[in-house]
Amino acid sequence: MKKCFGEYTAHNGDRMEDFVVFDNVYKRYKMGEVTITAADGVTFSINEGEFAVVVGLSGAGKTTVLNILGGIDTCDEGKISVGGRDVSRLSGKDLVAYRRYDIGFVFQFYNLIPNLTAKENVELATQICRDHLDAAEVLDSVGLSDRKDNFPSQLSGGEQQRVSIARALAKKPKLLLCDEPTGALDYNTGKNILRLLQSKCKQDGMTVVLITHNSAITPMADRVIRMRSGKVTENVHNPTPLPIDSINW
Repeated sequence: MKKCFGEYTAHNGDRMEDFVVFDNVYKRYKMGEVTITAADGVTFSINEGEFAVVVGLSGAGKTTVLNILGGIDTCDEGKISVGGRDVSRLSGKDLVAYRRYDIGFVFQFYNLIPNLTAKENVELATQICRDHLDAAEVLDSVGLSDRKDNFPSQLSGGEQQRVSIARALAKKPKLLLCDEPTGALDYNTGKNILRLLQSKCKQDGMTVVLITHNSAITPMADRVIRMRSGKVTENVHNPTPLPIDSINW
C-alpha cells in the first residue's frame, strides 16, 4: 500500500480533487467534569468511487467520524468537505437535506420497521428522495427478488442486512456509510454482505466508507484509514484490493 493524497483520476478520466476530506477535525464530549476528545485533529481524504475501510479498536473514534460525515453529529473544530462542498457548517434544513439526499446508512442492527415488508421498508426511504431507484429492482439487485413481500421476522439476519443495504442504495446516495455491517452476522453471512458491498462499489462507482474493528478485512479496501485514541495513524491507498473471497478473516 502507498500513501495517496491530493488529486486522482476519476472514472471518466478527468483529474479531480479528493471527494471526502477531513481537515483537522475535533469532536469533544462533556461527561460531568471530564472532557472526552473523540476526534482529535482527524485528517484524511477519500477519493470518489473508493471502498474505504476505517479500522480501529473500540473507542478509537471510528463511529464519531462516521456520524460526523453522515450529518448525524457535528464537529467542534475543523472542516469536512464532500464533493467540494463544506458540510461541516451545515445546520437546520440544509443538514437534513444533506442526510436525506446525499447519504445512505447501513447499520449493524438493520433498523428495519417490523410491520413493513422488505419492499415497503425500501419504499419508505424512497419517499423522502427526489430521485430514487425502484424498490423492487434494488431488492432484485441484492438477491432478494423472492423475499420482497416478507416481513423482517421472516428473514434471516443476512437477508435483513441486504434489505437495509437496498434501502440505502435506493436513495442513490453520494456516500454509502456502513457502521460494522457484519457485526451481528456469522462468518459466512458476513462475507456475503462484504462481497455485496464491494461489488456495488465497483459496479456503480459508489463511494463506500465502512468502519470495523476487524483489520483482517482491510486487504479488500481501496483505502485503509487506521485510527487510535481519536487520531488517524495511517491513511493509505491500496492499488490492488483483493476480492473478499480470497481473504481469511
